[in-house]
Amino acid sequence: MKRKIVSLLLFLLAVLSIRSQQVEYEEYDLDNGLHVILHQDNTAPVVITSVMYHVGGKDRTEGRTGFAHFFEHLLFEGTENIGKGKWFEIVSSHGGQVNANTSQDRTYYYELFPSNNLQLGLWMESERMLHPIIDQIGIDTQQEVVKEEKRLRYDNSPYGQLWPSLGKSLFKVHPYKDPNIGYMKDLDAATLEDVTAYNKKYYVPNNAVLVVAGDIDITEAKNLIKDYFGPIPKGEDIVRNYPKETDISLEERATVYDANIQVPLAGIAYRIPGFRERDAYVLDMISTYLSDGKSSKLYKKMVDDQKQALQVGAYNVGQEDYGMYLVFAIPVGEVTVDQLIVEMEEEVNKMRTELITEKDYQKLQNKFENSFVNANSSIAGIANSLARNYLLYHDTSLINKEIDIYRSITREEIQSVAEKHLKSNQRVILEYLPKEKLDN
Repeated sequence: MKRKIVSLLLFLLAVLSIRSQQVEYEEYDLDNGLHVILHQDNTAPVVITSVMYHVGGKDRTEGRTGFAHFFEHLLFEGTENIGKGKWFEIVSSHGGQVNANTSQDRTYYYELFPSNNLQLGLWMESERMLHPIIDQIGIDTQQEVVKEEKRLRYDNSPYGQLWPSLGKSLFKVHPYKDPNIGYMKDLDAATLEDVTAYNKKYYVPNNAVLVVAGDIDITEAKNLIKDYFGPIPKGEDIVRNYPKETDISLEERATVYDANIQVPLAGIAYRIPGFRERDAYVLDMISTYLSDGKSSKLYKKMVDDQKQALQVGAYNVGQEDYGMYLVFAIPVGEVTVDQLIVEMEEEVNKMRTELITEKDYQKLQNKFENSFVNANSSIAGIANSLARNYLLYHDTSLINKEIDIYRSITREEIQSVAEKHLKSNQRVILEYLPKEKLDN
């Protein structure tokens, strides 16, 4: 009885915490199609100016992969009014932080400043959108930067080819088959005309969302946004019509060799629905149930009890058109890849055929409540959520109500979704094996 009372109190505290942190925001469109979202929070003297563009690794033509990631770097080269190499210097000299990142679906730039630099942040992002300097010198410079990143993160990093290998294994015709960073031969072959055309097509106001969040005055922010972003011309409408994948109906196997490892990895991969689908939310819960923390099912069984694995994991890699779902393990000693596959499949099969316990279900709900609260605990987190929810999920209000989706998922639905998407005939078995390094 005492345990039930404590659980109820914890649940009520979580609900009150979420209600107390409802994110208020205002959104509107400029005449050029730029979507603007404003969030005022005057509790700390900081402000973030961020722009998310609806362009990622999948947005390319054959033979020109990796352009979005390349542009993540290129658009820091400078503008008509920001000197070459001066972007980071300007931000740091005003007490700010700056960063950017690219996925297969979007590119995100942001500056975090003391709030008296709101105008500076807006000016810099408007400069990036309106006046970027794109020339052969910048292209050559950033090609080398990207090549070095590829060598560091993929070519010379243990298990660095895991995610690119998954994309290649799960997709045959959709652009997700190619790595977000692209192939270096494609970047080498890119001409100035190619790069200029890509910028003109995708880095336009009607393909972006601007989020300003933090210690701001709403009226002042609107006036500054109108002044800096209003004159930017609208781009052509972007039409995406990527080829559809045929369902996987028979188990497939893929073998990858990596000269940077000594211990193999066993993986079971599935192609799943894009992140806007309700089933993708359920699969999030399944991956958390299987491998989040030392008390999770895979860790407890394969690492703690049976001591077959050094590490285990289950990941739902959310993407716009299709997701990737991976269950993996790294063996201990003489344990084989095939043994690990059998053990992992046993746990996945339980998801398909059995209901999880009520205790485990409540534990899952608590984890997602906590994650939801943490995601919006900072101005930077709020800005990212607002931009992502509008641009990719087409629903800004998810910042306050996404947790309701997870709350509505039942134990029966978890089992049903596992049965639907994680069948043994719908999977790719991945053997990720050591490769002997050749002496140069």
